[in-house]
Amino acid sequence: MLLEVAHGQASPCSLAFGQYACAQSDWLQALPDDFLVSLYTCLSPKPASAVDPEYSVLFFSKYDTKKLIAALTMFSQRFSHVPLSLEWNMIFINGLWEKMLEVPDIDSPPVLSQWIHEGLQPFLVEPKVFACLHAKNLSCETFQMIVAALNGIYSDLPVEEQRNLYAGIKHYLIQDESNQKCYSAAIPGLNSTAWFGNYLGSFLEHATVGDLQLFGDEATLQRFTRDPINIQMISNLTLLRETALYYTSLLTSGLDFPLSSLPDRLVCYLSPSAVSNLSRDDALSLARRITKNCPLNLTHRGITRERAPSSLTAEELQVASSLVRKFEHFPPEILHGLGQAAVGLSISSIENSIRDEDLKASIPALGKVRGWSAEQSSTIINKLLRSGYQIPDGQSLAKLGSLVAGLNSSTLRSLSSEVILEAIKLPEFVEQILPLPSALKMAFVEKLSSSVHHPADLVKYIPDALASYIPKSLLVFGEEKPNIQDLNSKTWTREQAAVFFSDIMKTEPDFSSLSQSVLQGFTCAAANEVEEERFQELAKVMKKKNVKLGEDQLNCLVKMVTLHGIPKDLDSYPKDLLLFLSPSDYAATGSCRQFFANIGEANLDLLQRESSQRKQLLLEALACLRIPGTQVTEENAEVLGRLVCDLGGEYITSSGGNLLKQLRKCDSFLPEQEEAIRSIISSGNTTFGPPAAWSAFTLNELSGLIPVFDHSILQQIPKNALTVWLKNFARDSPLSREELATVVEELRPTRRKRADDCPPGKQITETVLEDDLMPLSYTPEQLRACLKNVSLENHLSQMLTYAFSVEQLAVLKEHLDETYPDGYPESLLYKLGSLISFVTPEDVSKWNIRSADTLAALLINEPTDDQASVIIKRYIDLGNPLNVTALNAIGTRYVCLLNETELKMIDSNSLKLASLNPSACSERTKEILYAKAKSAFSDQQRSPAYYQLIEPYLGGAPAADLKALSKDNVNMNISTFMKLRRDSLMSLTPLEVEGLLGMHLRDLNKWQTTSPIREWVQRQKQSELDKLHVGLTGGTQEGYINLVTPKFQSPSSASLGTVAMAFHLLPALLTSFLMMWVFS
Repeated sequence: MLLEVAHGQASPCSLAFGQYACAQSDWLQALPDDFLVSLYTCLSPKPASAVDPEYSVLFFSKYDTKKLIAALTMFSQRFSHVPLSLEWNMIFINGLWEKMLEVPDIDSPPVLSQWIHEGLQPFLVEPKVFACLHAKNLSCETFQMIVAALNGIYSDLPVEEQRNLYAGIKHYLIQDESNQKCYSAAIPGLNSTAWFGNYLGSFLEHATVGDLQLFGDEATLQRFTRDPINIQMISNLTLLRETALYYTSLLTSGLDFPLSSLPDRLVCYLSPSAVSNLSRDDALSLARRITKNCPLNLTHRGITRERAPSSLTAEELQVASSLVRKFEHFPPEILHGLGQAAVGLSISSIENSIRDEDLKASIPALGKVRGWSAEQSSTIINKLLRSGYQIPDGQSLAKLGSLVAGLNSSTLRSLSSEVILEAIKLPEFVEQILPLPSALKMAFVEKLSSSVHHPADLVKYIPDALASYIPKSLLVFGEEKPNIQDLNSKTWTREQAAVFFSDIMKTEPDFSSLSQSVLQGFTCAAANEVEEERFQELAKVMKKKNVKLGEDQLNCLVKMVTLHGIPKDLDSYPKDLLLFLSPSDYAATGSCRQFFANIGEANLDLLQRESSQRKQLLLEALACLRIPGTQVTEENAEVLGRLVCDLGGEYITSSGGNLLKQLRKCDSFLPEQEEAIRSIISSGNTTFGPPAAWSAFTLNELSGLIPVFDHSILQQIPKNALTVWLKNFARDSPLSREELATVVEELRPTRRKRADDCPPGKQITETVLEDDLMPLSYTPEQLRACLKNVSLENHLSQMLTYAFSVEQLAVLKEHLDETYPDGYPESLLYKLGSLISFVTPEDVSKWNIRSADTLAALLINEPTDDQASVIIKRYIDLGNPLNVTALNAIGTRYVCLLNETELKMIDSNSLKLASLNPSACSERTKEILYAKAKSAFSDQQRSPAYYQLIEPYLGGAPAADLKALSKDNVNMNISTFMKLRRDSLMSLTPLEVEGLLGMHLRDLNKWQTTSPIREWVQRQKQSELDKLHVGLTGGTQEGYINLVTPKFQSPSSASLGTVAMAFHLLPALLTSFLMMWVFS
C-alpha cells in the first residue's frame, strides 16, 4: 500500500501515521517531496493518539536527511503563512528535533540555519513549541544558534509571526523563572554581556519593559545595554516607545557614560536628567543630533495612533528646555545650532534674551522648528512685527515657516490676497498649514476666496489642509466644468462633496478614477440619474475605495442596489450596506457566519444602540453562531466584532476574558456591562492576568477599558506601571483629560495636610510647569500654596492638557481670579480650555470680547448652554457683528440660543458662507433662518446643488417652497421630512410628498404611526394614499370627513371664560357638521 501511495495510486490518507512510522526505510525514500504536505493535510483534522509523538521520532529517523530537507522546504513554502494545528505541530516537531540533533555538523551555524530557515520555520511560529524544546534540555549554546538563524529571516516575516516567535523565545528564556537565564559572569560561554544580541536579536523590537525586567535585574540589564554588540544592534532596531525610553535610561543612568557614544536613534529618548550636566558645547552638539535624528513622525512599535504633526511629549520639551537653559543669550549662531531644541525657549527668554535683529536673522532656523506652543509662536511673531518685520509678499510669509501659527486672524486678514495666493503656491509653506488652529485656517480660506472667483480655480489653488474649510456655497460649479484631478487631490467633508457630486456624475464616466473623499459625497438625487448598471458599478467602486457613508446615504444606496432583487455578490458592495439587510438577503452570497463577520467589521454606530434594527441583528447573530446560553468563545467574539459591545452583562460575566479584546474597542457601556467588566478584570482570570501584575504595556492594551475601572481595580495596579503609562502611552490613548484625571487621583497621596506655605521641594518652576505629570505632585492644598507669585499665562494652554482633577482645576481658576480681579485680558480668553466649566456670568461680564476669533476660542471649549448664551450675549452687547467667523463659532450646537433680535442681525451673505443646521431649534428660529438662507442661496436655485445648500434650513420652509421643491427630484430623506414645519407638511398632497421623497417614499410606511406623519396620513383621502403603493393606512374614506378634535386647555390652566366659550361654540359646530353631511 505504501508503494501505491508513493506512486500516486492510493491516497496518503489511506494509511495511519503508525503504519508510515513502521514502514521500511527504503520505502519512505520513494515518497515524493510533497508527501509531508499531503500527510499533514490527512492527519491535522484527526485527534492524535498518545503514541503519535513516538511514531514521529521513529518516522523522521528513517528519512534520508537530504530528502527530508527537500520535503520540509516544500512544506515550509506551503504553510509559511498558514497556522498549523497545535497538536500535530508538537508531534511533528518532536520527531524533527530528534532527527536534527543526529545531523552531522548541526552545531555549525550554516547547517543549523538551513534547518531552521528551510525546514522548521512553520513549526516554530507557535510559542508553545519552545516549551517542548526547553523540556528536551536544549542548551543555551544551541538555542543561541536557533535565535541567530531566526534572526536571519526576521525581516522577511510578517509582524504577527515576528511576535509569535518572540513569544516563544521569551517562553524559553523565562521558563525556569531564573532572572538571568543563559547568563552567568562566572561561567565561560555564558558570561557574554552581548546577551540581547545572542538570545533576542531583532526580536528585541517586540520586548516590553516588563519583559526586560524578567530577563535580568537592573544591574545586569545595565551591563547588557552597554555591551558594544548590543549598542550596534540597537542602532538599527525600532523599539516600543516604552522600551526605548527604558533602554536609554539604563544606558545613561551612570555618570560615566558619554552621550557621544549613544546611538543616534536613542537620542530621541533621553530624559531631562541625562542632559542636565552637559557643557554648552556638548549641549549644542546634542541639539544638532536631535534635530537630525528625531523627526516628529518618528515611528514606534505598539503605538496605534499617530501623533499630531506638531505635538511633542512632555519629556521631549523638558530635554529641549534643559539644553536651552545652558545659554543666557541667543545670537543667530546659537539659535541655528539649537535647531529643534529651540522649542525649549521660555517666553521670558524670547522676550528678554534675543535681540530684535538676532530674531530676524534667525527666522529661517526658527521656522523649521516643530512643536511651538501657541504662546511661543505668538510671542515670536509679535516681537518680530513690533520690530518692524514686514510681510510684503508670499516669500516673506512663507519664510516664517512653523511660526505662521503665531499670526492672529486680524493680522492675516490685513495682508493682501495676492500675498496669500503667492505663499500657498510654495511647497515649503503648504507643509506648515496642517497644524494651524482652525480660526487661522478659516481666515486663510476667506482671503483666498475673496481673490479667486471661480470654484474650479479655488479648488486648484487651495492646499489640501485648507480644503475642508471652504464654504459649501463656494463649491457650486454651475456651468463650469470641474477638474476631477484637482478634486481628487483634496480632502473634503461629506457635506462639501455632496454639493458637487451631481456635477461629477455628469462629467466623469470612470467612477474608479474618483477619490474616496469625492465618492463620500454620494447623493440619492445624483445617483438617481444614473442607469442601473452604472449605479451597481458606482456602489462596487465605493467598496474598493473603502468609502464611509452616512445612514441616510446607505438607506438610499441599499434601496437602489436591491431595486430589482438582492444581488448575489453582496461582498462586492460596501460592508456597511449589510446593516440594512438580513442574513437571508445574504444567503446567495455566503453563510450567515460570513454575514455577521462582515457586520462585525461594519460601522455599527450608524444604527442607534437601542434601535430595533440593531437589537435584531444581535439576536440573529447569536442564533447563527449557535450560542444557546450566555457563554461566548473567543472565536465567536471575533466574528461578532463590534456587536460584542451590545452583549448584556450576563454574557460578559459568563464568557470570562473572551470578550475583552472586542470590548476595549467599544465607545461606551451600560452600567450592567461596566459591572461585569470590573468583575472579570478583578478576578484576574484573563490573558492579562491580575491587575497587580500589570505593566504599562498591559494598560496600553486595555486603555479602552480604563474608564470602567473603579478604585478597587486601580489601587491594585502597580503605581510604577500607572506612572509609566501616563508618561509614555496616555497621550496616544482614547481617554479624555477627565478620564485620565481619575487615574492621576489614584497616584496622589490620600492623606491631605493643610498647606499654608509651599512645602520644601515643591516650588513651581518652569520645569515643573512643562511636566505633564505635574498633577501627580500636588494636592489641591499644596497647589494653592505653591502657585502664589507664579504667572501661569505663558503656560496655561499646555497645563490645561494635563490630567488635573476638578479640585485642582478649581485652584487654577481661583489663582487666575486673584491675578486678574478686574477680568481676564483677551489674550488669556484664548487659553481657558477646561477652566470654562468654572466660568460664571459675573466673570463673563468683565471680559472684553473684541473679536469673533475670541468668541470662537471660548465656544470651542464646549461651555454649557447657559454659559454659552452669556458669552454670546456679551460678544453682541459689545457691538460685534454676527459675521461668518462668529456664526461658525456659534455653530449648530449653539445657534438655537440666539433670540429673534439677534437672529435678525445675521446678514444673508454671512449665512451663505457659514455652516449651520438649525433643525433642532424652535419653529420661529427655523423660519427666520430659512428666509435668510433662501435669500443667501437665491442665485443657486436652478442648480442641482441648491437642495444640498438649503436642506439644513428646510425646517422653516413655507408650504409653497416645499411644493416647488417637490418638482426637482430632490429625494429628501425621511429624517428631514419629519422635521419640516408642521403646517407646511400638513398642506402637502400625497403627490407632492412623493415628489419630495423620491427613492425614500417607502420609508413613510415604516414611520406612519409616528408624529407628524401619522397626522398627515389622517388628513389625506385613503384613495390618494393608495396611489402611492407603499401601504399607508388610516386616511379618510370617501364620503367621510376626518374631524380633528379640538384640544382644550385643562381647567387648571385655562380661564373659565375660555372653557365656557368653547362649550358655547359646540352646538354651532355640530349643526354645521350635520348640514354638510345632509348635503353630501
